[in-house]
Amino acid sequence: MIPEIEADVRIADPAWEAALPEAESLIARALAALFAEEEARAALKGAPAAELAILLTDDAEIAELNAQWRGKPKPTNVLSFPADSPSFGGTPPGAPRHLGDLALAFGVCAREAEEGAKPLADHLAHLIIHGALHLLGFDHERGDAQAEEMEAVEIAALARMGVVNPYAA
Repeated sequence: MIPEIEADVRIADPAWEAALPEAESLIARALAALFAEEEARAALKGAPAAELAILLTDDAEIAELNAQWRGKPKPTNVLSFPADSPSFGGTPPGAPRHLGDLALAFGVCAREAEEGAKPLADHLAHLIIHGALHLLGFDHERGDAQAEEMEAVEIAALARMGVVNPYAA
């Protein structure tokens, strides 16, 4: 059974709305595609639903967040802030699991899409899926096996949306 996913999307940079007026529906579709994948559902650990907050902002705000939380004072495409921690007891049975927050920078994302000759909508879908996987505990920096697993889930979820493999040459 595919869990119910609720995303609270806040658009802080009007460039997102100008470039992608359908950004909120695209985000909903990307999350639905992700949670159609068994690996993502399993990472919810039985929660019937999940929720997360997504901030679509500019490079300056992302640079501030990146400096504050990661010690890297520069913009990046997506930041993931996981919320659910076993040290706090986790999600109560039957309650939606709060995954955490994602923040995405318009300038970086738009430049990456242009440099990769891909539609911004496809790149946003990929980064939403990628960031949500981080919120679920996936981490491509812990070794090749986990990176390959994470990429495989991303590729499968994107394929459900008709988006080509972003890792293909």
